[in-house]
Amino acid sequence: MTIWYPDPASLATPLHSSLAAAIAKAISDGRLPKGTQLPTHRRMAEELGLSVHTVSKAYESLRRQRLIDGQVGRGSYVLDPDTSNDQPFQLSSEKGGGFDLSISRPLFSQQHAERFQQALKELPEALDPSYYLSCRPNVGHDAHRAAGAEWLRVCGLEVPAERIIMTNGASHGMSAALSALTRPGDTVVSDKITHHLLVSGCSYLGLNLAGLETDGDGILPEALERYCRENAPKVLFLLPSLANSTAGMMPEERRRALVGIARKHDLHIIENDAFGPVAQDRPVPVSALAPERSIYLTTFTKCTVSGLRAGYMAAPEHLLPALTGRIVVFGWMATPLMCELATRWVQDGTALELAEWQRRALAERYAIAEDVLQGWRWQGHPSALHLWLPLTAGWTTASFVSYAQELKVAVAPDAPFLTPKTPPQNAVRVSLGSVQDQDRFRQALELIGGMLGRPPEGVAPFTY
Repeated sequence: MTIWYPDPASLATPLHSSLAAAIAKAISDGRLPKGTQLPTHRRMAEELGLSVHTVSKAYESLRRQRLIDGQVGRGSYVLDPDTSNDQPFQLSSEKGGGFDLSISRPLFSQQHAERFQQALKELPEALDPSYYLSCRPNVGHDAHRAAGAEWLRVCGLEVPAERIIMTNGASHGMSAALSALTRPGDTVVSDKITHHLLVSGCSYLGLNLAGLETDGDGILPEALERYCRENAPKVLFLLPSLANSTAGMMPEERRRALVGIARKHDLHIIENDAFGPVAQDRPVPVSALAPERSIYLTTFTKCTVSGLRAGYMAAPEHLLPALTGRIVVFGWMATPLMCELATRWVQDGTALELAEWQRRALAERYAIAEDVLQGWRWQGHPSALHLWLPLTAGWTTASFVSYAQELKVAVAPDAPFLTPKTPPQNAVRVSLGSVQDQDRFRQALELIGGMLGRPPEGVAPFTY
């Protein structure tokens, strides 16, 4: 039997991580099937020109991922890939038999935990002491901003590092952008169903939020044109690429139409592109069409792991001083250590690899939703983290949410996503990623489908 070895030329630093990743890929694509015995540490080291210590670290990493195991006298061998990805941990929301479909959270696997743990272990290597001894520069360190320019290029936006400000995620940047572009009493326009933190953020900042009529492609251009003629809004807030509650993907033609109206009426644009490259078929960002008036926001919390609270804000040069001042007020600066982790993941390809994994995993969830909810009206996208579910006749949002709770299923009501004066939509948002186990996710959707197929029923006020 031929013994498999990775190509030495394909290995990069850090060598132990690269070797572990090469073996893991060979396991996942079937080149190393279940039960295959790996070379001894020394044999692998000699074949690849590595130290035994490096190979030992790689094998240990694979053991922690439960991709291989070892026994005295037998050596290291490949485990069943169908069981190697079982979660050794559970989110608190999944304990007790409940199904939390209310939080828009990315999917994850053991490899996510492994990658994050490995990144933390490697963090001290060549770490600039200014990242933890200084609290400046407020816009972020040069190396982090340079990685930001590289990542934004992946997102479809060409912008120099000097026009990028580091943030603690898109919400941090959104607060700074709103504060920099408006004064109390000013008006912001958006979709009538929008980001729930835009609704609360405008309220906290004393801003008027006007929700405009939409169709399946986003804000209607004629609705924006009419509102601008009759009023004097300052900011157009857009969630054009799946980041809105209805999981819509705005086509390029609509993006260009809204940009034209924004230029005509001198509107600034805030574009929240939280999912970044997860959606492969997305058009060019709005900010690339109107760079002179757009603030672009993206983050790693939706496309890699929730705990990587780092993001980028790109803006025209003339807005940078105002935005920097708000970053200082709302948090002084983005956390340098998190920005360093994000930088390393951008540079070594981990961020894009995890985003592509997320896209594939969400496509599987979307297929389950198509199967379980066929016959019912709902809105979604194969790359979105959630779907929007209008309720069948007789159900109100409150009664549906309450009854679902009796089945230990949590869904998000429509109210937090509605702009002021927008009537109730009689809908709920259902997360595709917050229940990590795929079988349990299907079970939760089947419970929801069962509710849609029966007349509404009140929940007893007391337990007898």
